[in-house]
Amino acid sequence: MSKSRRDFFKLTLAAGAAAAVPETARGHEYFTGYPGSYAVLHDITLCIGCRKCEAACNEVNDLPAPDEPFETRSVLENERRTDDKSYTIVNQYTDPGAGSPVFRKQQCNHCKEPACASACFVNAFTKTPEGAVVYDASVCVGCRYCLVACPFDVPTYQYNEALTPKVMKCTMCHPRLVEGKLPACVEVCPQEALSFGKREDMVILARERIRKYPERYIDHIYGEYEMGGTNWLYISGAPFEEVGLRTDLGVKPAPEFTSGALSIVPVIVGVWPALLGGIYLMTRRKEKISNREKKEAVEEATETTRAAADDKLARAMEKAKQDKEKAVELAVKKTIEETEAQKGGEDS
Repeated sequence: MSKSRRDFFKLTLAAGAAAAVPETARGHEYFTGYPGSYAVLHDITLCIGCRKCEAACNEVNDLPAPDEPFETRSVLENERRTDDKSYTIVNQYTDPGAGSPVFRKQQCNHCKEPACASACFVNAFTKTPEGAVVYDASVCVGCRYCLVACPFDVPTYQYNEALTPKVMKCTMCHPRLVEGKLPACVEVCPQEALSFGKREDMVILARERIRKYPERYIDHIYGEYEMGGTNWLYISGAPFEEVGLRTDLGVKPAPEFTSGALSIVPVIVGVWPALLGGIYLMTRRKEKISNREKKEAVEEATETTRAAADDKLARAMEKAKQDKEKAVELAVKKTIEETEAQKGGEDS
């Protein structure tokens, strides 16, 4: 192993050891949510798939216009997911026990103990006292662990933004909440399929509806306990798995699943820059060697070509000289012969 490679591996190991030193800032404490936080209750039985919530979300968050107008219902024929241009979407499902389609609004569920926040080692995600999970793009390093960690497949990434890509997701209209306003989707819903208030009140409201109309609803509030609980709740007449909601999550909060995996993140964070730096330096060195070799090859080829050209020119000039001398010799000989012939004629 060459000296440069040994030095590179020493640098890598040193960086990893330094990053492995425990620091309080790198730890993730379990959090059970803020008391008195807000929540949204989505009554799936009342949703008609009008997509007005999508339009309101798009306007409030200043998102790009959709490929199809919000009034177009044909988009409901294919199941969609949120992306960097839409924080919320409405999907259409078929309930085996009903003769009409069922619609469900999808967005960030704003977990009480967010998986995205527990997976983020730079704290780009924050659970707010209002109940919303918000994102700070200024500290994000683009690792996209949040995309992998989210059990609801919500966060998306701006892959088409080369210089300033961001993770995109519903904010629960947090800026509006701090101003005392409703989330835009809740405010615009014509069927009141979305209710907003203190989380404990939304749970009470959901239980009351289930108690009052047991034939209409499944006896379960989705999000009350799933993944430790969420600030977006659902009640439905169709089985939750039939309307695109996972029923295999259990009640454990995300940090209980991510804490073990996250223990290696500081090491990765420390080693990765050193590894990339070493690869970069090695690549640059190879490029320099390659460029030097190319330059030497070009110079050698140029010199060879020049020498060959000089030799060819010299031979051409020598041949021209010889041809000229021969021509002169022939001309002189011819002149002499003509002079002698003329002289001989005069003598006779």
